[in-house]
Amino acid sequence: MVQIHRMNKAIKLHDKYFTHYIGSDKIQQATRSLVQQVYNDLGDEEIPIFIGILNGSFMFAADFIREYPANCEISFVKLASYEGANSSGKVNELVGLTEDLTDKTVVILEDIIDTGNTLAKIYDIFETLPIKQLKLATLFFKPDVFKKALHIDYIGLSIPDKFIVGYGLDYDGLGRNLKDIYQIKSKNMKNIVLFGPPGAGKGTQATLLKDHYNLVHISTGDVFRYNIKNKTDLGMLAKSFMDVGDLVPDEVTINMLKEEVQKNLEAVGIIFDGYPRTISQAKALDECLLAKGEQIKAMIALEAPEDELVNRILERGKTSGRSDDQNENKIRNRFNEYHTKTAILKDYYEAQGKYFGVNGLGGIDDITDRLKEVFDKL
Repeated sequence: MVQIHRMNKAIKLHDKYFTHYIGSDKIQQATRSLVQQVYNDLGDEEIPIFIGILNGSFMFAADFIREYPANCEISFVKLASYEGANSSGKVNELVGLTEDLTDKTVVILEDIIDTGNTLAKIYDIFETLPIKQLKLATLFFKPDVFKKALHIDYIGLSIPDKFIVGYGLDYDGLGRNLKDIYQIKSKNMKNIVLFGPPGAGKGTQATLLKDHYNLVHISTGDVFRYNIKNKTDLGMLAKSFMDVGDLVPDEVTINMLKEEVQKNLEAVGIIFDGYPRTISQAKALDECLLAKGEQIKAMIALEAPEDELVNRILERGKTSGRSDDQNENKIRNRFNEYHTKTAILKDYYEAQGKYFGVNGLGGIDDITDRLKEVFDKL
């Protein structure tokens, strides 16, 4: 089953994720350029026969023919050369060549040339036929892995050696119908939700862990402060609620976090600190990551008795300067808010097999070591 996530244009085909790579506009531009090059060489007098290599070239061949400004013929043949996401290096016999090609100019239309194994077979076959001349046009070319000393007359786009799908190209049968090109996502990020009640030390541990594992630390508080300070649209919207004492709606918080995720897609992974706080936020985060071929690997929770943490916060309040760290009633209210709205996230991640509880009492280094044990297992 193909799952297409319109937001940010990421897709899932079978067991693999693919990210958007080349848009249809660029593909059409490359196709028109190839048409013009071929026409400039052949002119109006020559009537070429274009031969598309199935199945991958059917979209490219159709668009190419529509653009060609002079008389021409079209035919299709088949060369089986791909199995799954890797070129097998084996090419079967040509199937479907029934036209009389005597003294004709043949232009092969290939969707993609990588190792050149298919191209070599094409040359071998057509060398035995009484054609006038043979030319080859390919929409995509991978110069890094091309192994043959063979001539390619026309190249649309040179690309790195990454497996691609779309615009006729497939992964185990899926993806040919996509109008854009997508490349396989080979790196999976280690995305962690660091969880725990007030005073559990999430911020301190997140800083230590992000340095140790080279991760990005996304703190909800930091994201809010940045957006408000820089007067972004989302920051001003959030401030309008905060100024009148209202809670910032989930939608605003979610959109801020989505922007932060988008900025850090090349990171080794992300530690989410203070987010998500609600089930709706957790689901939105899952959808956001899934659209990019990613997921939350685990929720790691610092667990400690409430009374111990209340005492820890009161002690912190002696130096933090925060009034809500110095009033036990206010602290207890924060715990009540945590238990009634946020703690249910444990059930959400536990149902996915992603919940890991860690003893949150003891020295900072001791707690860090316990967290590292979980991280390393992931």
